[in-house]
Amino acid sequence: MSSLDLNRGFNKKEIPLKNKIIRVLLYIIVIFVLINIFLPLFFAILAMFKDKKEIFSAEFSIFPINWTFDNFSRLFYLEYTTIGVNYFQSLFVTLAVSAISMVLSLFINSIAGYAFARLEFPLKRTVFAIVISTMFIPGITILLTSISVVSALNMMNTIWVLIIPGLSSAYNIFFFKQFYSGFPKDYDEAARVDGCNSIEIFFKIYVPNSLTPMVIMGAGTFIGYYNSYLWPTLTIDQDHKGLTQIMSLIYSLFNDQSTLGYGAVLAASVIALIPAVLVFIIVQRYIREGIALSGVK
Repeated sequence: MSSLDLNRGFNKKEIPLKNKIIRVLLYIIVIFVLINIFLPLFFAILAMFKDKKEIFSAEFSIFPINWTFDNFSRLFYLEYTTIGVNYFQSLFVTLAVSAISMVLSLFINSIAGYAFARLEFPLKRTVFAIVISTMFIPGITILLTSISVVSALNMMNTIWVLIIPGLSSAYNIFFFKQFYSGFPKDYDEAARVDGCNSIEIFFKIYVPNSLTPMVIMGAGTFIGYYNSYLWPTLTIDQDHKGLTQIMSLIYSLFNDQSTLGYGAVLAASVIALIPAVLVFIIVQRYIREGIALSGVK
């Protein structure tokens, strides 16, 4: 056997061992990250079923000694009705606003992206540059101006002030524009030969073939509206507060042992987390498909 063959055999044994070491290190990092993410959530879920004395007890126990559902009953039926805070109504309104905003935002941003990608109109490049430039303007710098605008339009303390101002997104428009630019122009030409106009081409060709980006952008929009705090705080009164404002109020009122305690706070937090987790479970497959699609391109 020649020295060249020996070197080849040595290299074949060395490379798999190196890959195994890297894989083990990656697994260790992933496990460490998962523990840091899910361990607090695990304790929060268990603490929902503990009474106030057990949560603050000096003798720590992972699992509840006496399982109780009092935190949920307090959250929905008792003290909250006396102080005018309706958690369930707030959760429903927030979900409704997030869902409506997601659908409208997808329609507006996708059709705008299609227009920039496929249609020709005067000052197209200039308008697109202006749209993209808004991505670099911090939202906090135009907060007072935005409040003045919605106030002049008599939208304050209405559900529309939560929906309309955030529908258009420069990032989403840019995303759809880049995605639609990758479509072959032969589709458009064939559709126009069949008598379709631009709107029909968009809904019959582009929308059915853009399920993955629609789901990804829609999930991001939904979570953004669902977690919104500053804008609803400044534009909505007490009777129409969103979920994040109610959570803040819950924590400020019941963060000590003498009142509802942390059990009700944790119960409210975990319930509020469920929609976001469900959205991630639904979207994760499309995220993988989006990554694979971008890799193919």
